This record gives sequence, C-alpha cells and structure tokens, in this order.
Amino acid sequence: MDKVFKALADETRRRLLDRLHEENGQTLGELCARIAMTRQSVTQHLGVLEEANLVSTVRRGREKLHYLNPVPLHEIQERWIDKFERPRLSALSAVKRQAEEATTMSDKPTFVYVTYIRSTPEKVWDALTDAELTAAYWGHSNVSDWRRGSRWEHVRTDGSGIADVVGKVVESERPTRLVTTWAAPEDEEREDVHSRVTFDIRPHEDIVRLTVTHEDLKDEGEFADVSGGWPAVLSNLKSLLETGSPLPQEPWAVPGH
Repeated sequence: MDKVFKALADETRRRLLDRLHEENGQTLGELCARIAMTRQSVTQHLGVLEEANLVSTVRRGREKLHYLNPVPLHEIQERWIDKFERPRLSALSAVKRQAEEATTMSDKPTFVYVTYIRSTPEKVWDALTDAELTAAYWGHSNVSDWRRGSRWEHVRTDGSGIADVVGKVVESERPTRLVTTWAAPEDEEREDVHSRVTFDIRPHEDIVRLTVTHEDLKDEGEFADVSGGWPAVLSNLKSLLETGSPLPQEPWAVPGH
C-alpha cells in the first residue's frame, strides 16, 4: 500500500491514470502525445505505477498496451472511505452518474484484472480449462477440447446441461495463453456481439501472474457485470489453488456485490 500512495502522490502519475480511465489500453506513444513530457520520463512514471500494481500491461503484437488496474484503488476505498462515509458518498455518486453523459465504450479491451497466485502455470491453466475444477470454484463447468477453433461451453453444474455462455477457442497455448470468444447461446451465430476473453499466465519463481482481459463489451451494464464477476471468480480460483478449497461462501453472493 505504501507504493500505491507514493505513486498517487505525483501529479503526472495521477494524470496518466486519468488518461487511462478515459481510454484504457493505450500505447506509450499515445500516452506521450497527451502528456508534455519525454518518452523516457513517461516510461519512468509508468514503471512506478506498474510497481504499485496500478497499471498493468498486455502485449499485442509489437505494441505494449497499458491498462488501469482498479484493484489497489478499490482496496483503499474499502479500508479508508467506505466504512466511514459510504451512505453519503453513495448518494453523491448516484447524483454524479445521473448528471454525466453516457460514454461510448472503446473498441479496445475494456476490463483488465491482474492477480498473483502461488502455483504453477500448468495448474492455473488446468484450473481454467478442466471441467471438474471449474465446477468447484466457478459454479459452471468449462467444457471443450481447448484446441484452436473448437467450441467451448460454460455449463451449469445443477445437472440441467444448460450452457449460459458459449464461444470459440481463438488461441490455445498451454500453459501461458488462452483466448476465447464469449456469447449468450442465442447469439452464438452473431459474431458481431461476441466479447473476447484473454488469459495470460506468466510464472515468476514460485508464483504466477494471471492477467484476464475482457474486451468488446456491449455496454456499461455488461462492463459493470464483468467488473464484479471476474474478481469474485478469480478470488475463488486463487483460494482453490493455494489452499485446496474454494472460499467457504460464494463470493459473488456477498451482499452489495
């Protein structure tokens, strides 16, 4: 948390976070164009933000895209703001939302979540793709042969066989990278409304950095859904891999989630 406060203490770094909040997934060149500063200086500021886990990066071909990671800011809010001022701030937030104009979703990835797990890349990959393991922490079984071009299903575990999400496997590079499309079953043939999820799995000594990127979201409502859903699911996954059991209660069922 000290690194987070240090990173936020600088006006330029706060401006960089503001720019990413306005348009997530920018390259260094795009950020430099909006900050009157040399590329070297902007790179140094981004390094401080990355070290504080306020910014995460994803490579797309030759480009390195920067994303705002809201998790540390959310932790600050929960620890020092919510428990003291939640009712008043909630009211102010509602007024602000009504006053703001609707913003257009970017065609770049709109939600990025980073978590660190004490595990191996192989075990993290299996936790994302094995039907029994996903059933244990997700409430659904991810079913596929996970070959590129194959169909996959997100199937309920109540025995009904109903799939709430379907899609295709776009990339499959065990155990480091998995890319899938996501759609409601009734929209399976409408590729123009599919979203896309990328799992990047990177080892570092005894831990794994898992980055989940969910892009091509339909609207702000869908963005809000994934913003609440992914942290809950990945917290359950982390608990399963590190302790052998998922969390004692379903995290997505927590009031106010």
